[in-house]
Formats: sequence, structure tokens, C-alpha cells
Amino acid sequence: MVAKPTLPRVILLATLVLGAVNVLAQEELRTTFFKDADAAKDAADAVEAAWLAPRSYERGMKEYRDAEAALERGRNIEWVRSNAAEATNHFKTAAEAAGLARTALAQAMKSRQDAANAKSPELSAELWEQAQRKFSDAIRYLEAGNLKSAKRREIEATSLYRDAELVAIKAQYLSDTRRLLTDADRRRVGRYAPITLGKAKQLLADAERELNENRYDTDLPRNLAKRANYEAKHAIYLSEIVLRVRDKDLSPEQLVLLWEVPMRAVAGAADVIPDMQDGPDRLAQELVTYVENLRNEKQALEQDNAENDLRVADMEEELRVLDERLGGATAERAALIQRIEAQARIKEQFEQIEKMFHNEEARVFRQGNTIIMRLVGLQFDSGASQLKPVNFDLLAKVEKAIDVFPRSELIIEGHTDSHGGDDFNQKLSQERAESVQQYMINAMRIPSYRLIATGYGETRPVASNETESGRQKNRRIDIVIKPNLGAS
Repeated sequence: MVAKPTLPRVILLATLVLGAVNVLAQEELRTTFFKDADAAKDAADAVEAAWLAPRSYERGMKEYRDAEAALERGRNIEWVRSNAAEATNHFKTAAEAAGLARTALAQAMKSRQDAANAKSPELSAELWEQAQRKFSDAIRYLEAGNLKSAKRREIEATSLYRDAELVAIKAQYLSDTRRLLTDADRRRVGRYAPITLGKAKQLLADAERELNENRYDTDLPRNLAKRANYEAKHAIYLSEIVLRVRDKDLSPEQLVLLWEVPMRAVAGAADVIPDMQDGPDRLAQELVTYVENLRNEKQALEQDNAENDLRVADMEEELRVLDERLGGATAERAALIQRIEAQARIKEQFEQIEKMFHNEEARVFRQGNTIIMRLVGLQFDSGASQLKPVNFDLLAKVEKAIDVFPRSELIIEGHTDSHGGDDFNQKLSQERAESVQQYMINAMRIPSYRLIATGYGETRPVASNETESGRQKNRRIDIVIKPNLGAS
């Protein structure tokens, strides 16, 4: 026997069915009436109209929400249709206004992005908020059709954003050094180490000046701030030593002997007699020479090792192939022997030109069969590309070295340190390479088809740009010789 449904269950089922039908009907109506409004809203959101055209966008959102509420409550369909249509119109108006704002307020928007990239909201919050208010005013006036007032507020906002950006950049690079100098003044370091402390303060002032003049090339000011930081710490250290000497906790003789201890330790590691009877200068020079010799030996060993690995790999592969074949083996073995002899000849030629230069003139090294002459003694005036007569003796040696490799391809590479703008450094390095190239054509009579001049700017450093000696190494001309293996 089948049980009959009770009246409450029938009512519940009917309610659920009606509810489902109502939901489906509402979804269908929403799709019909909100299609254009949703598309217009998405287009407005894509151009950030809520930010760049807030009045029109908010009006659109009000009509949009009213349409949703009317549909949910089952109000008159025409009301829903009317609200959705109004929302569509407002969103379209907002999108157009936002597009206009991006064009009319482009300068302020760029300055705002630059300031945000510099972390201005955190590091210069007050200026950032002032700029934000001015920018909001500019948007409001622009949306109301008052272009003149909008441009005036844009100019004010741009100035404030740029100020906020600069304050934030200085906070990132200079704050630590300023705290150190404040601490040094509190300790009265200037009384006991005035020279070093004065140097730290001057370096900080130079860093701030560089940021004021060109905030986007931070390499130099960052380096200056780092050096100022070092000098400030050094001044604090020196003042403590001077105080110990003044208070007779440390005699001058004990101080000198104390500073000789590290020199003796380094000399011991280098197996150099620590002779400092006339001061540390002679020992320091011996240690410098020792380190330079080690560097040269390491470079030579690395080159020999790379050359041997390459040669062994080539010969093993070719001999394996030759052993697998019968025809033409004699001729191919002869070609292999010829190439091995050419590589041996290049090694002899390399050693020949390596002996032509002193360490202060050029460093010569190999990368496979390629020879690189790093002309460390070739110097240009700051920012200039004109060769100076003082360089001609070195270039004469370069000419003799090139003659050792007849018919070779020559690449003149120009390089700079990281100080200065990227575009300027690229241009300067290219002009210096071309200056050397022209000298080779005119004075050395080298055919132009053998020469290629390329500037790399600051992109290929060989040493740290954080020190003066490292930057000096990076400011260089490299002559790359690609030998003709068939030339004698």
C-alpha cells in the first residue's frame, strides 16, 4: 500500500518548486536586463574608472544596485530595465571620463607611479597624502568639466609626488648614515677624529646633491652614501683609539705595534719576511706584488686548463670518428694534426705578446683561441673619448702585438663604470672604442674590414663598482684578437 503525502509535505514541495522556478526566472531576467550594464561596468573597471571618474562610476553603481534590489523584490520589470539602462549610461560616461583623465593628467599619474615605486606611501607618508588629495581634486574638477582648475591641481599634485619620491629615495639611501653622524656628534667624535668625520659629512652632502640633481641614477649617490657610512664608523673607531691614547690606556708605541699585528699575519700567510724596520710601506708593496703574481698565475692556470680540456675533447671526438671510418682517414688525420699545430702556435704567440706589456699597461689573457688585451694603462679624460699623446707608447706596443697575429679579426670593446646614466655610458663607451678604431686605421694602417668597435657601457664589469679601484678597472678598452688559424 502506497502512503499518501500529507498536506504539509505537499505545501512544502509546492513551495520549493515555486522557489526554484522563481530563481530561474530571476536569473533569466538578470541575464536579459543586466547584459549591457555588466559589459559597461567591466569596461569601466578595466580603465580604473572608480578612481579616475568616481562621481560617474558611483552613480552607475547606485543605479546598478537599485536594479538588483528591484529584481530581487519582484518590482515592476520596467523599473529594473530603467535602472539597468541608467547604470549602463553612467558606466560608459565613467569609462570615457577615465580615458580623458589618463590623457589630461598623464604627468601627475607618472609622478604618482614613480613615487609609489620609491615606497613614498611608507617613507614620506605626509607628502604622499598631500599629493593624493591634490590629485583627487584634479580628478573631481576634470570630471565636472573644469579643465583649467584640474590642470592647476595636477601641477600641484605632480610637484608633491616628486617631492615625496625624493624624500623616500633619500630615506632609503641616506637615513643610516645620518643616524651614524648624529651618533658621532653625540659622542663628540669631531673633537678627536675631525678629518675622518668631516670626510663622512662631505660624502653625505655629495650624495644628497647627486640625488637632488638626478634621482634616477642612484649608483653614484648610493656609493657615496656607503662611503660616508664607512667613514662615519671609521671616525667613531678612531675617536675611541685617540681617547685611549689621551687617557694613557694605550701608548703611541703600543698603538703602532697593535696595527702591525695584521700586517705580520698576512706576511706569514704569504711566506714574506715582515720587515717593518722603516715602516710598513716596503712590506705592503711586497704583499701587493705577491697577490698580483698569484692572480696572474691563477689566470694562466685557468687558461691552460680550459685549453687542455678543449683540446682533449676535440681530439678524442675526432679520433673516435676517424677510427669508425676507413675512407679519407689519412687526410682527416692530417687536418687534425694541422689544427693542433695551429693551436700550439697560438699559445706561443700568446706568450710572446704577454711579455710585451707591464702590469700597469695591459693584462693579456686567453679564452680558448681568442686573445684579449685589457689596456688598463689606456686612460681618457673624464667624459671624453679623445686619445691623448701619453697613450701613444702603449698603442705602439698594441700594434706590435697585433702584428703577431696576421689577418686576425680585431674587436675593440669600450667599457665604463656604473656612475652616470646608462645611455650616457653606452654612448661614451662606443665613442672611445671608435676613437681607438680610427687610430688603428690611420696610424697602424690596419684595414677597416678587420676592425669592429663596440661599446658595452657599464654592462660588463670586471670588478666591483663599489670601490674606486674597482671602478677604475671597469673603465677600460679591451682589444679582442680572433686569430686566423690558417695564418702563419
